[in-house]
Amino acid sequence: MQRFILSRKNQIALVSGVLIAIAFMSELVFKNEDIFLWALIAASVLGALPIAIQAYQALRVKVVSIDVLVTIAVTAAFFIGSFEESAIVTFLFLFGAYLEQRTLNKTRSAIKELTEMAPESALKQTEDGEFFEVSVDEVDVGDILLVKTGAKVPVDGTVLSGDGYINEASITGESLPVTKSKDSQVYAGTILENGTIQIVADRVGEDTTFGKIIELVEEAQDSKSEAERFIDRFSKNYTPIVLILAFIVWLVSRDVELAITILVLGCPGALVIGVPVSNVAGIGNGAKNGVLLKGSEVIHDFSRVDTIVFDKTGTLTAGNPNVADTEIYAENADEILGYIASVENESDHPLAKAIVEHISTGKFYPVEDTDVVKGGGIRASIDGHRVAVGNVALMDEEDIHLNERVREDIARFEKGGNSLVLAAIDGELKALIGIRDQIRHGVKDDLRKLKRLGVKNLVVLSGDNQGTVDIVANELGLTEAHGHMLPEDKSEYIKGLQAKGKIVAFVGDGVNDSPSLARAEIGIAMGSGTDVAIETSDVVLMNSDFSRLPHALGLAKATANNMLQNIIIAVGVVLVLLASLVFSEWMNMSIGMLVHEASILVVILNGMRLLRYRLR
Repeated sequence: MQRFILSRKNQIALVSGVLIAIAFMSELVFKNEDIFLWALIAASVLGALPIAIQAYQALRVKVVSIDVLVTIAVTAAFFIGSFEESAIVTFLFLFGAYLEQRTLNKTRSAIKELTEMAPESALKQTEDGEFFEVSVDEVDVGDILLVKTGAKVPVDGTVLSGDGYINEASITGESLPVTKSKDSQVYAGTILENGTIQIVADRVGEDTTFGKIIELVEEAQDSKSEAERFIDRFSKNYTPIVLILAFIVWLVSRDVELAITILVLGCPGALVIGVPVSNVAGIGNGAKNGVLLKGSEVIHDFSRVDTIVFDKTGTLTAGNPNVADTEIYAENADEILGYIASVENESDHPLAKAIVEHISTGKFYPVEDTDVVKGGGIRASIDGHRVAVGNVALMDEEDIHLNERVREDIARFEKGGNSLVLAAIDGELKALIGIRDQIRHGVKDDLRKLKRLGVKNLVVLSGDNQGTVDIVANELGLTEAHGHMLPEDKSEYIKGLQAKGKIVAFVGDGVNDSPSLARAEIGIAMGSGTDVAIETSDVVLMNSDFSRLPHALGLAKATANNMLQNIIIAVGVVLVLLASLVFSEWMNMSIGMLVHEASILVVILNGMRLLRYRLR
């Protein structure tokens, strides 16, 4: 019976409201006191049922909840004949609970949208090469799948063949489609807007990036901050105090109506709901915008950060070296570049790959007698010409003369933070190539936004040489730059900042920087959908999108401020109501409950503003 009544709370509130309307209409229009009286009695009893059941269930687990206060107040009002107030209070309480639940469900809409995006089926390749539709639960790692235009990618995987544009908004929050071709990574839950691709499954089920996002955001929304834990403890102690205060007032004044009015006015409903709704809305906003905030405790700490420390490679820079500068010391530049690209194509060194990619449109030549020099470069023969491509040490070994102009160019390239690749043909230097890891597009503007949000110190730590790190720091306007840093050195440096009273966030790739991510108050991972990044950090910027960082910090600050606003509103309303009871004659139980329910609606609507938050 209890379960049946509680499941019909909304219908009971509706019937109670109709009975109250009938009561007042019968008195004001038809002057019928009997219908007025019995309609209010029926509304009081009906409305009190679910509230009394909730109060009983709370007392069974030794919790004096708000329902207990309202039940006592309504019961007392009923027995002293204040049917008008008992009916109105029960209706307002139930109607407030309905509004509260409805708006809370709206704040959780981000998670609902995510779960609805989860793929349900996949086209799986059989042994005879045909594809047939199966449940996504039947897909295993290593299976080959076909994705057609308009379909959801069923798992995390790698493109084997085909190309197309994929909408990755469910992972990165970015609405612009991303081009995918052979060897590109794709993520479950994203949508292939055009084209057809075949992929091999790398991660399936809950192990996919999409699955982990849903799991983490659900866990985050269920977590409690210190503020929420304080409010829980406060409510448990506050409610009995209000009961005792009402009892003392009754003992002193012998005024039952005054005592039960204090019970109603003292209800801390808005205080209990205000902080959780801000937390849920803030985390929901982050989930829709490619930012995972792992709980309200993270939001609280993140909002107070005054120092952000960055790893360089893969964070401030793209993590992929590219050709930045080139000097050719001959007339036939295209032929020389073709020789260099042909030789470097024989190597798997990152610098070699960068050169091949840069010169990929040129002509490639057959290469013979390849000799890879460890730590130096590579030698080979092309059309009878001896070609050597590598560093200065290899040029010395090949007895290649470097004239004054070349040495000046080398110094200039090094000053620009380049790694050097020199190329000699038949004993003469023909080319100097500078390769460096490029700064991410838009990072400078993003760092300015962080400063405007109150971050005072921006620090870069890197294992690269100090000169290269200084160049990045100077270009980006960072506060400090430190090179030659091992992972343990970075962790110790952060410890030193904390000893000085700094509240530190560390931004890294979540792998070799895991000690620093753990050491800092807030660890922020450039996600790229990696398991390590998601598991070891407090905040994840999906798809390694650095531009999400200012949004994440701004959102954390807005959410923390929103929680504080809701606490002030809730406490302020209780104080004003109690003061009005003492210093005015118009305050009564019905007005008090109406104001309470209005305050609950206000804090909920205030929290829901976070769903539309955008960094200005």
